[in-house]
Amino acid sequence: MKKFVILALIIAAVGAWWFFGLGDVFTLAGIKAQQAELQQAFSERPLFIALMYFLVYVVMAALSLPGAALLTLLGGAVFGLYAGTLVVSFASTTGATLAMLMSRVLLHDWVAKKFSASYEKINVGMDRDGAFYLFTLRLIAYVPFFAVNLVMGLTRISVTRYFWVSQLGMLPGTLLFVYAGQTLGEIESLRDVFTVDIAIAFIFLALFPWFARFFIERVQANKAYSGWHKPKKYDRNLVVIGAGAAGLVTSYIAAAVKAKVSLVESEKMGGDCLNTGCVPSKALIRSARINHYANHSDKFGLKLVSYGADFPKVMNRIQSVIKKIAPHDSIERYSELGVDCITGRARITSPWSVEVDGREITTRSIVIATGGRPKIPTIPGLQGSGYLTSENLWQLKGLPKHLVVMGGGAIGCELAQAFRRLGSDVTIVEFLDRILFRDDVDVSDAVHASLEADGVRVLTGWRVVSVANGGAEKTVECMPAKGDGEAMRLTGDQLLVAVGREGNTQGLGLDVLGIPVRDNGTIESNEYLQTKFPNIFVCGDVAGPYQFTHVAGHQAWYAAVNALFGFAKKFSVDYSVIPFAVFTSPEVARVGLNETEAKAKNVEYEITCYGIDDLDRAIADDEAHGFIKVLTVPGKDKILGVTIVGYHAAELIAEYVLAMKHGLGLNKILGTIHTYPTLMEANKFVAGEWKRKNAPQKLLALVEKFHSWRL
Repeated sequence: MKKFVILALIIAAVGAWWFFGLGDVFTLAGIKAQQAELQQAFSERPLFIALMYFLVYVVMAALSLPGAALLTLLGGAVFGLYAGTLVVSFASTTGATLAMLMSRVLLHDWVAKKFSASYEKINVGMDRDGAFYLFTLRLIAYVPFFAVNLVMGLTRISVTRYFWVSQLGMLPGTLLFVYAGQTLGEIESLRDVFTVDIAIAFIFLALFPWFARFFIERVQANKAYSGWHKPKKYDRNLVVIGAGAAGLVTSYIAAAVKAKVSLVESEKMGGDCLNTGCVPSKALIRSARINHYANHSDKFGLKLVSYGADFPKVMNRIQSVIKKIAPHDSIERYSELGVDCITGRARITSPWSVEVDGREITTRSIVIATGGRPKIPTIPGLQGSGYLTSENLWQLKGLPKHLVVMGGGAIGCELAQAFRRLGSDVTIVEFLDRILFRDDVDVSDAVHASLEADGVRVLTGWRVVSVANGGAEKTVECMPAKGDGEAMRLTGDQLLVAVGREGNTQGLGLDVLGIPVRDNGTIESNEYLQTKFPNIFVCGDVAGPYQFTHVAGHQAWYAAVNALFGFAKKFSVDYSVIPFAVFTSPEVARVGLNETEAKAKNVEYEITCYGIDDLDRAIADDEAHGFIKVLTVPGKDKILGVTIVGYHAAELIAEYVLAMKHGLGLNKILGTIHTYPTLMEANKFVAGEWKRKNAPQKLLALVEKFHSWRL
């Protein structure tokens, strides 16, 4: 009803404008003809005439009717420079703000739904720089103000900010026209106001904020560098601290463009992913899955025999896998690539120097890529209990009899299932109402059911309040997460803490430099990955917001390029298409929005599902379970997000990542040949489901009649 009323008023006002020929009144000749009469009326009733003029101006500006420039000239002629500027300035800003609000009411929801994928990204930019862009546009008198009002109404810029930025931005143009209006009788056309000199002046005026912004950035940088002595010469173009995924890729890129780069690592090359994270955990999961298959060999027509895990051999295999992959990340390889690899503990001593075990290296830029570590909560008795984390887990010599896992996130679920399949009794304790809480309910339910089917005890809605170490056994006391209730005690020989991760910043000297660190240990940085000091960058887990190895490598490109070439051109990190996976059975993979996020952001979507239990290859492999869920723009094949639950979901998601990155829809996936029989066919089948749901029924009815006629 609100939209209908506003639209009706706009149509009525515009119709009246043309019906009564008001357009003829607001011409230069018409304005001149009324000048003397209005000046006389203003001298007799100044407040009334000023108010009427104000209201007329507001209506014209709000409805984007032509003649605002001429009305401004009239304001200068009637009210004079000071009063005219005051009245016109507030009238034009009020009208512009009303026009923006009408655009927001009439078009905002439609645009937000139609362009939902890019809309949020635009708004993020507007939140950061919207006032700056608006101010620049307002300074350029040649940019149609109605277009600015229309476009800005589609964003979420606040009304107050819009009003005052517009007020300031339009003030120079208002002054020019009001001043010119004082000699209205001498003006023959608007060209008399907008001379070439004036036009050039306005262009330079519009460029002023950009120069000012550059100047402010330089001032802020100089303020940050105040008190620090900048070297006259440098030993390196770039020093990278940390040889995990982010640091390795950063130094690789720097060496590829022939920069002198040093890579400093205090422990093992490859970082967390190679030595204690992705690689060993996936090797463990593989051994556990093979053991699981062996214990269910009768399902494949094989004789069922008794199988069990030789845990020391499992752990030895994991170490052998790490050794086979280690050369990819080794000092030898990166030295051959041109990277100066240094083993030692780095500490940043100034914005341009890094000390490594007493040796000082001067550098033009620094990249901090020190990764993350498991987060350890403050719980009585935990510190002295001998708990496990994803870092020290790989030192186990024997298979735990009963493993208690704190945390039902990706790491907790993956390791819990793996140890259960190897023969341990396992209990998960999760504070929230469900595991994998960032995923949709049907996703967490599917993994929950699979864990329980394997024999994992999953306790949700419980918090650990204390841990007691009784030698061979640990007692974990839990209380209901919501409200009071009876305590529950769990006993196990091992306790795994998997409640999240935090950034690794200890000993880097950040406190001395005053570089801010967030509560989760990650280092504060801007969209270019710059810290407080423009030449010190951060990437990987220590940067956030996504603590995945593939995101660390993605950020590394931006960190390297901005650090080496940012003086000419900087690139903001693109987080628009970020996939991730949970390597449980079934696997969970996702990219873009899921249903939970879409509802939270009020993004309208259409959902298409395909059950993998119907897929030929999945049936043949006895992996016929799970589903693919695709969110699309209603009525269109544009992909908003995909969630896959099933066998090799982490591999299947790649086709959707490619499609979303390059703007390909489900029709393109449907038109792509997929090898038979493969799991990848599931992607084509879900596209087919979407096609059937969106088939043109009226056209098909006509085609059916045509075929009947041909018979």
